[in-house]
Amino acid sequence: MQQKNASVFNLAVIVAALGYFVDIYDLLLFSIIRVPSLRSLGLNDAQIASDGLFIINIQMLGLLFGGIFWGILGDKKGRLKVLFASIILYSLGNIANGFVQTVNQYATIRFITGFGLAGELGAGITLVSELLPKEKRGIGTSLVAGIGLTGAVVAFFIKELFEWRTCYFIGGGLGFALLLLRVGVLESGMFKSIQDSRIARGDIRILFNNAQRFRKYLCAILIGLPTWYVIGILVTFSKEFSEHMGIDGKIDPGKAIMFAYAAISIGDIVVGLVSQWFRSRKKALFLFYGLTAVGIGWFFSLEGQTPGSLYAACALLGFGTGFWAIFVTMAAEQFGTNIRATVATTVPNMVRGALTLVSLLFVSLQASLGYVMSGLVTGIIVMVVAIVAAFLSEETFHKDLNYVEE
Repeated sequence: MQQKNASVFNLAVIVAALGYFVDIYDLLLFSIIRVPSLRSLGLNDAQIASDGLFIINIQMLGLLFGGIFWGILGDKKGRLKVLFASIILYSLGNIANGFVQTVNQYATIRFITGFGLAGELGAGITLVSELLPKEKRGIGTSLVAGIGLTGAVVAFFIKELFEWRTCYFIGGGLGFALLLLRVGVLESGMFKSIQDSRIARGDIRILFNNAQRFRKYLCAILIGLPTWYVIGILVTFSKEFSEHMGIDGKIDPGKAIMFAYAAISIGDIVVGLVSQWFRSRKKALFLFYGLTAVGIGWFFSLEGQTPGSLYAACALLGFGTGFWAIFVTMAAEQFGTNIRATVATTVPNMVRGALTLVSLLFVSLQASLGYVMSGLVTGIIVMVVAIVAAFLSEETFHKDLNYVEE
């Protein structure tokens, strides 16, 4: 059951936040060290762009499949078991990444690592949502994301200090260190209350055998699309965009990611407070959609500007897409305890996996529209889809989570 007087700074929140910190460090590390790591494997600039996108897409597919696996396991076996098992897998994957010698090896290990990473956020958000009372869960989950997202900032500074292979070894070591902290975390009381019952748990068919549930699930995925369009396309490939837009100076994609994620971490904390102030998840979400749209417009008006202007635009885009915790919390709040971990784990990873489709759209438009305009049109399509999905989603701020899906 939820703990009425539970603090938002309790052990479960702190450990979930630190777990997500390592998750984001590992998830964004490839984007940060993409250029130097692939160059050290003998690739030229054109191959770094094309093979870099290929590796990111493979990593995202790992997240997609891992999200389904860990989500179902979280509802069948418990939230804590997923947290332990997933971190072991992605820690081993990151250590293995430090030994790759070819693009195919790189992509294969990133798939395995992505599969492991997929279990972290959904299980953590589910556990925190079920342990905290409804008056505090929005702030609690925002703290998890806000603290966790600084992992990308730390990854950038680690990249500045160490060779790229060492960066992967450090990520693996951080993951194993986290296992010691997780020993004292308690399982969700809501999960334990149905653990020995005959209620179907983790049955993904529940999401598809009812039209209303399926619509809710689909909308829960689509409202998160702008986050990975911004990070996976605009920020990760800021170097390539800057060259096509005539930016007067050299762009470091790792620095762009650092600025974006520093702002995302702030945005994720602010959106939780805004949600509490509005007493509404959706109103806070629409406010941040507006900021994201402004950031996209600014990004594509940087023709001939300086690197500082591009980094500032990336920061605004990061702050605007700092609604990651709210959108995952909304997903968790819309479904019963027997399927909640499945939803909360698959939804963010479906969004990450959808980057493959978004990037295919981006690439397919380039022949007719060019590199820059195809990026803008892709962004407009993504924003329209997300806004419509948000309008169709239910408000969940006051919802009691102690129920099951039939």
